[in-house]
Amino acid sequence: MRVCLASTSPARLMLLRQAGIEPITRSPQVDEDAVIAAIESAESRTLPPAEHVLVLARRKAADVASTLAAAQPGFDGIVIGGDSMFAFGGAVLGKPLTPDVATDRWHRMRGGTGILHSGHSVFRLSPGAEPREAFAVAEAAVTFADDITDAEIAAYVASGEPLQVAGAFTVDSLGGAFITRVEGDPSTVVGMSLSTLRRLVADLGVAWTDLWNRPDPS
Repeated sequence: MRVCLASTSPARLMLLRQAGIEPITRSPQVDEDAVIAAIESAESRTLPPAEHVLVLARRKAADVASTLAAAQPGFDGIVIGGDSMFAFGGAVLGKPLTPDVATDRWHRMRGGTGILHSGHSVFRLSPGAEPREAFAVAEAAVTFADDITDAEIAAYVASGEPLQVAGAFTVDSLGGAFITRVEGDPSTVVGMSLSTLRRLVADLGVAWTDLWNRPDPS
């Protein structure tokens, strides 16, 4: 059973590898801003975070699944797509990109709790059969320590780690020491919920253990 990750995210790739899966990776050709803008314009509303991430996860997975099926009609396996965003204090926090924005966010998040929304889409591709999809959203509440010092925030921002990640934090690297609690599947905060993926794969008639293809490290 082959696995394709419709993402070039190092965090998502790492998660699958840690779960015993070595996927091939493909970058989806999806203009995320245009997709969301078109839907919000047509429906005259702002998509809530859970809907937002699910729309993008499905578009990304569908794009790669379509391209893969056309290029490799004999492909027998699954395609996984995902998207995440962090909501805190009524606002959606994307990648801060600059030290000033990251610093401001950490001062606001200190001692508070936000919600990480993660959309998942899985396509089952089989030779001679129509693609089938299963999808879901997972959420995890993240609580930050209330005693983080200004010096610690400055040092964390100076490391560069928070600048290119949604919400300006990681749970599996330097930022993990500043998080006191995660409610929900912890892998959701890294990039994808493994327990959610397992359920979606099962819905498509595939056993999660059939995806294990990493060589025995011993």
